[in-house]
Amino acid sequence: MPRTPQKYWQGERWVWVAFVVVVVFLVAQVGWWMIFQRNLIQQSIEYASTTWLQEAALVQQLWQASDLSRDPAGRERLAQELRQQFPQLRIEGEQVFVDPVQMAAYRNQQLRHLRMLAYEGPFFLLIMLLGLWIIARSLRREQALKRRHRNFLMAATHEFRTPIGTIRLMLETLQMRELTPEKRLSYLENMHNELNRLEALSERLLATARLERGLDLPKHEIQNLAVVLSEKVQALRPTLETRGAQIILETPPDHLPVELDLEAFGLVLSNLLENALKYSLSAEKPIWVRVETRDNQALIKVEDRGVGVSREALPHLFEPFYRAGDEQTRETSGMGLGLYLVRSLMALMNGSVSCEPLEQGTRFTLALPLAQTPLSAPIRSPA
Repeated sequence: MPRTPQKYWQGERWVWVAFVVVVVFLVAQVGWWMIFQRNLIQQSIEYASTTWLQEAALVQQLWQASDLSRDPAGRERLAQELRQQFPQLRIEGEQVFVDPVQMAAYRNQQLRHLRMLAYEGPFFLLIMLLGLWIIARSLRREQALKRRHRNFLMAATHEFRTPIGTIRLMLETLQMRELTPEKRLSYLENMHNELNRLEALSERLLATARLERGLDLPKHEIQNLAVVLSEKVQALRPTLETRGAQIILETPPDHLPVELDLEAFGLVLSNLLENALKYSLSAEKPIWVRVETRDNQALIKVEDRGVGVSREALPHLFEPFYRAGDEQTRETSGMGLGLYLVRSLMALMNGSVSCEPLEQGTRFTLALPLAQTPLSAPIRSPA
């Protein structure tokens, strides 16, 4: 039985609760360990100071009790033995006291250990937190990818079910009822549009599968962008205009040689136009297609006046299976593959794609490098 979104959310919540508990425990453990080591070193310094003072007092009593005044050599031997046994003490005349140099050296040595712990503790904690952050980031990406896969299956089911249901209903109507020629023609035209929609969906899925496996890479040929763009727009115009689109193609320059694959470029342009139409929710759905040249590049700009793109969604826009908004409440159709295909196919054609949110609508820009056309390579001109 599939898990509901609420169960998924609860599962993710407990994972993050466990992650926070681990981080808090790690910080507390390292902090407690550093405090314990600091107290231990301070106690060691205090203990050494007290012990050496006690030893100095005992040696002082022993030194004063020794009656070796008649034997200076024996007294010197006793002093040498005491210095060997208690190197931290000094004997000068009749006085025995703790050597301040030895005490300072011991204190500096212990404080050096404390400073070493003060550096190693935060560094260890930083490394552990960095590792946990990397794990958390990977976990979040994996969860996001699983959620997108789940949303993709839901969207794909809906996208295929709708045209299939429409075609079945129209076929049953044609079989069971006598219709006027005009009505029959309208039904056949709608069925044709739905079949085109199914074909476009299938092409996107197959193109994605081929890209993932590295098959059927674009075959670069030098083409006249003005001709190719005009032909592709004219081929797509009837299907898009029946759904309310108003395609405005601004005549590009006559001679724009670029290296591209005709099939791949057609799929790129189709996805951008479909995307512009899908997110234009008003009654009028104007879509502009413009061509500019800049820095030895041909720029194809597809601009709409739709709902636009949020700043939060912009970094993820070209990721596979990504669709902005909540899958349960989203009104627009799609499977989250169109813009991913656009970016992938443009990269294979040595081009790029970018998105620019507008005050109203969105502008996508395709960039293709202008080709240095050899003299022997003929290029078609616009008819």
